[in-house]
Amino acid sequence: MDHTLLSLGHGYSAAFLAQRLLPKGWKIAGTTRDPDKFRDFHAQGITPLLWDREAILPWLENASHVLVSAGPTEDGDPTLGLLKTDFSAQAKRLDWVGYLSTTGVYGDAQGDWVDESAPLTPATERGRRRVRAEAAWSAIPDLPLHIFRLAGIYGPGRGPFSKVRDGTARRIIKPGQVFSRIHVEDIAQVLEASMQHPKPGTVYNLCDDDPAPPQDVILHAATLLGVDAPPELRFEDAELSPMARSFYAESKRVRNDRIKSDLGVALKYPDYRSGLAAILAQEQAKQ
Repeated sequence: MDHTLLSLGHGYSAAFLAQRLLPKGWKIAGTTRDPDKFRDFHAQGITPLLWDREAILPWLENASHVLVSAGPTEDGDPTLGLLKTDFSAQAKRLDWVGYLSTTGVYGDAQGDWVDESAPLTPATERGRRRVRAEAAWSAIPDLPLHIFRLAGIYGPGRGPFSKVRDGTARRIIKPGQVFSRIHVEDIAQVLEASMQHPKPGTVYNLCDDDPAPPQDVILHAATLLGVDAPPELRFEDAELSPMARSFYAESKRVRNDRIKSDLGVALKYPDYRSGLAAILAQEQAKQ
């Protein structure tokens, strides 16, 4: 059976999913607003599409699966703004739709555990936009929607190593602060598992087994690199951008039981230590 994936807002996580699907014969098209990325998409085996309804619509009409990675703006969800009526028309023909959201929809749990049944009480405007976007997608009748709430994403080319190496990493200490994370390869395997076992209407938390304070991750990265760890800096004394400061407005530990029980997923990187070690090993293998 032919499988065709339309990847809307094809970015970092979607690229790792494509690496899993392309060798299995999938056809994949990905959207971008930047024509300069077309060459990279072609090199990955992805058909590039500009963010344009006329370019996207033929693929939507023939897609079996759709992944939505583009995040909402102050004007709302960009995909629904462009294609809402088209999704409504194609809803029954699709086998699977995945929407990448964020665990930020849960807001601040003061370090306690949350699962998919937790109330949505975001503490940031970014989180509130995600709640509205989730509701808008869920309101489309007959859409085989799956919502994936992602914790902090790291992986090759995205993680603490570059900042530790260039001296810009900081160990910011805010007592009680804890975050959950997810390696991008585990995001990709969860998405593929959901595609193989669709359960429309289900929400999944995507995170590893080991929520941890951010300063611990920086310290471990420095240890792996064999360099001195950045000095500790009190949160109150840190100069942070509004975006960075917003991350510290929320502290929670996120449960991932559902991806294991429903999808049979065994995380490749169940904690940041195994994930960082793998990234470093991959970097060294390329040298």
